Amino acid sequence: MASGTVRRHTRRGGVAVLALIVAAVSAAPAAGAADAPDDVSTGGGVEHLANVPKPAALGESYNTDLAFTGDHVIVGNYGGFTVHDISDPADPVVVATVVCPGGQGDVTVSGDLLYFSVDYPRAGEECGAPATPATDPDGFEGLRIFDIADKTRPEYVTSVRTDCGSHTHTLVPGEAEGREYVYVSSYSPDANFPHCRPPHDKITIVEVPLEDPAAASVVAEPVLFPDGGHDSTTGCHDITAYPSRGLAAAACLGDGLLLDITDPVSPRVTTRVQDPNFAFWHSATFTDDASQVIFTDELGGGSGATCNEDVGPERGANAIYAIDDAGDDPELVFRSYYKLPRHQSETENCVAHNGSLIPVAGADLFVQSWYQGGVSVIDLDDPERPVEVGYFDRGPADPEVLRTAGSWSAYYYNGHVYSSDIERGLDVLALTDPRFDGAENVVLDEFNPQSQPRVSSRRSRHGV
Repeated sequence: MASGTVRRHTRRGGVAVLALIVAAVSAAPAAGAADAPDDVSTGGGVEHLANVPKPAALGESYNTDLAFTGDHVIVGNYGGFTVHDISDPADPVVVATVVCPGGQGDVTVSGDLLYFSVDYPRAGEECGAPATPATDPDGFEGLRIFDIADKTRPEYVTSVRTDCGSHTHTLVPGEAEGREYVYVSSYSPDANFPHCRPPHDKITIVEVPLEDPAAASVVAEPVLFPDGGHDSTTGCHDITAYPSRGLAAAACLGDGLLLDITDPVSPRVTTRVQDPNFAFWHSATFTDDASQVIFTDELGGGSGATCNEDVGPERGANAIYAIDDAGDDPELVFRSYYKLPRHQSETENCVAHNGSLIPVAGADLFVQSWYQGGVSVIDLDDPERPVEVGYFDRGPADPEVLRTAGSWSAYYYNGHVYSSDIERGLDVLALTDPRFDGAENVVLDEFNPQSQPRVSSRRSRHGV
């Protein structure tokens, strides 16, 4: 959401705190920039400014995705989430840690609301509920909603149960004032799971009345693969919406989709592509003019060492597609692959993962996480020859043993890049090369990378 379009929901009554553990920074201190790991390498005008380790309250749970609101970044975690004050990006401060296990911990902000994905079954909806087997017919998976008007004391509001839980979710504004929608993506059904049985070729849409978010409910479950889909498509992993364009791009394990979301409750599949080099369609990002879309392949599920010569440059990579909208429905035209050019060791999990645009007028620049491959800054101006122009990298978490670690998400927000490191916490990067000049002039009130805002009115420069 661009600066000047501030939207804030009012404080609502009836919000309850149910077994919610909030640890202020004084209760669970986190080290600051002075304690940042020293095995850091950078290039191309990328400077490492700060590292804030995960709060002790979250233990060894993985850090996951990021969401931004004002001067705060929220870091999701399999065990809950952490709120950082980033008013001084070189010295982020933890202001709250919420312990609320549920798996995945994908986060999205909307005004005073925070949405949180629960993908591992719990014995109840509230934060204190213990884990329960996936075969438990009463187990809860789905979406939790919090009130974050007071960033130092988030409050639990309600939960919404969804089939197969919520691996990820995407915020989509409503057609009318007073409501918004959350697209919930999930996958891997099993005939033994009461709430996640095949076929599962759908998404779940949750409607949230903004004046009464406790009344949030499932309003639609559109099937995206009415013909059964690709053999490996058993749901969708992630969806990126571009609401101002009426578009969404869905990464659905075996398929990449374009959706028409002009009616957010009835998304319509307009285009579907497959790629023999893609093992796991994971996520997507549009260029600002919506002339291209970048899909990612999470080969090995994020736990494999795939950034090496043996795997090669076309697997575990990005695939860049041009969007040809000359006909009644747009078509996706393959342009090229981009794979991290710096080979990593055999003990470093590395594959294409989450990223966002850097809003430089007249350029297509993309910053992206690659787990232990670090953070890569990519120039997409020539979509047939994308190149790395900057990077941030560390040595292996363990030079002897392969384990899942590194940057889960890396996004540009209001002048800096923020990276959620699975083990090592929050990293902050500065971009100092002149090619990034002007990006700092784009200031957002909030940013959810999977709800892509339009930041420029420039026209498409890429024909097909």
